[in-house]
Amino acid sequence: MKRKLIPIVAISLIAALALCVTGCGGSSGGSASKSASASGSASGSANAKTVDNNLQFLTGGESGTYYAFGTVLANYCTNNTPTKVTALSGNGSQANIQALQDGDANIAFCQSDVLAYAYDGTNLFKDSGAYKDFSVVGTLYQEQVQIVTTNPDIKTVADLKGKTVSVGATGSGVYFNAVDILGAYDLTVNDLNAVYQNFADSTDSLKNGKIDAAFVVAGAPTTSITDLSTAKKCYLVSLDDAHIEKLLASSPYYAKATIPASAYGLDSDTTTVSVGAVIIANNNVSEEAVYNFISSVFAGAKAQPNAHAKYAELDINTAAAIKGVPYHTGAAKYYSEQGITVAK
Repeated sequence: MKRKLIPIVAISLIAALALCVTGCGGSSGGSASKSASASGSASGSANAKTVDNNLQFLTGGESGTYYAFGTVLANYCTNNTPTKVTALSGNGSQANIQALQDGDANIAFCQSDVLAYAYDGTNLFKDSGAYKDFSVVGTLYQEQVQIVTTNPDIKTVADLKGKTVSVGATGSGVYFNAVDILGAYDLTVNDLNAVYQNFADSTDSLKNGKIDAAFVVAGAPTTSITDLSTAKKCYLVSLDDAHIEKLLASSPYYAKATIPASAYGLDSDTTTVSVGAVIIANNNVSEEAVYNFISSVFAGAKAQPNAHAKYAELDINTAAAIKGVPYHTGAAKYYSEQGITVAK
């Protein structure tokens, strides 16, 4: 009897899909929005496994490292495991977490500081409150805070006072990174002529002389700054040790970092700080899907090391080192197989 019902069910599904396409036609989200909606409605249902094996992966802006590396990761997982992953451009760490909360994505890139804000309900999430329905998949690399300028007279953070500076897109973690670093130098955003732009818009503004400097938080080298350096002479602003120590005392989720001169063809290395580039997942994503994803990340690093420079920075111990936020069961299973116990 069940076999006789299959054609009727199929016709119903086709009709439902047609209605869905019509309803989403005016949305800029397109197919991504439809997949995300299916994910939200299927949570806990018989269809959850099917949705989980077609993951929507929010990355970052198309000129940033999240998007470029995320696309490589998504393609490798899709081509080598039963889990299919679609990489989507995102609007910053806060927006990515909000998208997970709203059911508009299944996994996402996020800065380590911002995921702590979300889990604890502080800073960016002070008004909306804590969000705990996500878990960690792994830290893949470090994101350096890069202060880029085309003005050779801007040599220190203190020199930004009174200048027109992009402090990151609204809703991004970059803004709070800018606030933290300015604070270490006893400055606030109000001491600048602050503008709020993403990486691509910031570098376009620098090219056109509309701003003096920009905060960019991404793994170096990042596409937006590389593109800028080919069009115009640019510089990175270093932080000195005394102010780095002051920053780390108040914000221990940062780490001292060095951007080699070779990253952008500069005259010298740049001293700065970094946060972790972390992948997180909704708790309703299956253990199998997350296991497939994180195992494919490390398998891809061995199989195609030249597909993206960030593969070279993968470290299993760093990936499993997040504290204070639990790891997804699928990720915990993978790390356990490598002899590592993660936070649960």
